[in-house]
Amino acid sequence: MTSSSGALNEELQCSICLDVFTDPVTTPCGHNFCRTCLNKCWTNTQTCFCPSCKETFSRRPDLEINTTSGTAMGGESFAQHFKEKLNLGESEVLCDICDGRKQKAVKSCLTCQSSYCETHLEPHHRVHRLKKHTLINAVENLEDYICQKHERPLELFCRDDQTSVCLSCTEGDHRTHNTVPIEEESREKKNQLLQTQTDVQQMIQNRMKKIQEIQHSVELRKRNTEKEKSASVELFTDLIRSIERCQSELLLMMEEQQKAAEKQAEDLIKELQQEITDLKKRNTELEQISHTDDHLHVIQIFSSLYSRPHKNWTEISIDSDVNVLPMNKALTLVKKTHETLKKNLSQTVLKCVLKFSVDVTLDPDTVNPYLILSDDGKQVSLGDIEQDAPENPKRFDVGLCVLAKQGFSSGRFYYEVQVKGKTEWSLGVARESINRKEMITLAPEDGFWTVIVKNENQYIVFDNPVVMFSLRVKPEIVGVFVDYEEGLVSFYDVGSRSHIYSFTGQTFSDKLYPYFSPGLNEGGKNSKPLIITPVKIKKESIPLEYGK
Repeated sequence: MTSSSGALNEELQCSICLDVFTDPVTTPCGHNFCRTCLNKCWTNTQTCFCPSCKETFSRRPDLEINTTSGTAMGGESFAQHFKEKLNLGESEVLCDICDGRKQKAVKSCLTCQSSYCETHLEPHHRVHRLKKHTLINAVENLEDYICQKHERPLELFCRDDQTSVCLSCTEGDHRTHNTVPIEEESREKKNQLLQTQTDVQQMIQNRMKKIQEIQHSVELRKRNTEKEKSASVELFTDLIRSIERCQSELLLMMEEQQKAAEKQAEDLIKELQQEITDLKKRNTELEQISHTDDHLHVIQIFSSLYSRPHKNWTEISIDSDVNVLPMNKALTLVKKTHETLKKNLSQTVLKCVLKFSVDVTLDPDTVNPYLILSDDGKQVSLGDIEQDAPENPKRFDVGLCVLAKQGFSSGRFYYEVQVKGKTEWSLGVARESINRKEMITLAPEDGFWTVIVKNENQYIVFDNPVVMFSLRVKPEIVGVFVDYEEGLVSFYDVGSRSHIYSFTGQTFSDKLYPYFSPGLNEGGKNSKPLIITPVKIKKESIPLEYGK
């Protein structure tokens, strides 16, 4: 068939059944399909979409008859006309006998190994000897239909060797084989092809239906996500406003208490100053009466001067404490609620990252000579003596550490390491181009994103600035998650399903490798190894998409 007819075949081919159009119709977006194929795609579905460009239609569109593929040609469609010509095996094979201008061949003779036009084919219909020859529709590659060994037509098929053979072949190498006429094998193969085509068409339908299901699920999830986001924002907004309102009320209450205390103090001071004035006056009077010689006068005014009442100030004071105990209890409750929310969020995120778990194995080419690796490459500990290790540019000569064999230059990955019973260790990731021959600082600017533990519960992170903290519960298994594109390195306590620390906003350009350091033995206190453990994933823990 010519290239022009091949291109025309593609133009007249339905992309669903992969056959020439039958009753072709056009969708509003301009793509063509068989009417039956398109109707099958839209059966039992709520949303109609174009199988080619996936454009979704708000309602089932009215299908227009394809004016190109369905144009009438003497009472038949152009597509049907072209399909019949294909089935007839029409080609540009020319007659081998014609002199001068050659006519188009209609048949090829496998016995004569020649192609004939209608005129030169006539003897094969008339001469008795020629009637026994094998004729087929005209083909260009006639040699493909002839046995190259015996130069006889390939009229039989060997099912043992799955190859076409001639009659002479059955008397030689294929003598004991199961051979059948080529037409019989062809019919069986066609039946198999029809069944395969039916299966393929069903697979196409199933996959298109699955596309619809996935699109529907994503759309439904999107709506649910937006709904939950809106509800969460509203809830947190109300909570923030409530806290801000409580803060304002608390500050106002403390200011009012302070003003009341200051007013009380001012009144007491005035009263004390007045009493001081009165007491000074009384003191003067007492001084005067003590020096008088009028004994009768002393007796007469003694009672009034001696027994004059005065206020007892020993039990009067200003409270220096601020009475906010009820509010402090409320704030403590809010803080606990925040910690619970934070813990629940960490658990949700940890569930999401589990599906990015990778199988990590320690690389003996990188291990420091003082470290010992297990045979399976899953454990590392500090030895007592330096091991005999060959020189390797990848090896750490000074740092007591080792990298994994697996490196990552894109995507997300997660692994877990057991640190139970250890008092000192370091975990994280390192870029491929780090310095392995000198003293190193486990900081991002030097190519390390790690968490360092000293003295059992002293955590050090060389972020900017350096961060130091301790944990209420010491983790036994630590999970490390990396999102290369997002520049994120996070650490989790797998046991409590809580977040430990995260490097955020980082920029990665090199390949990243998991990093391990078991630390010094500390007289046997820290002799246990770091152990890479398999990640335990529960099916119900895996959401549709990871989100931070």
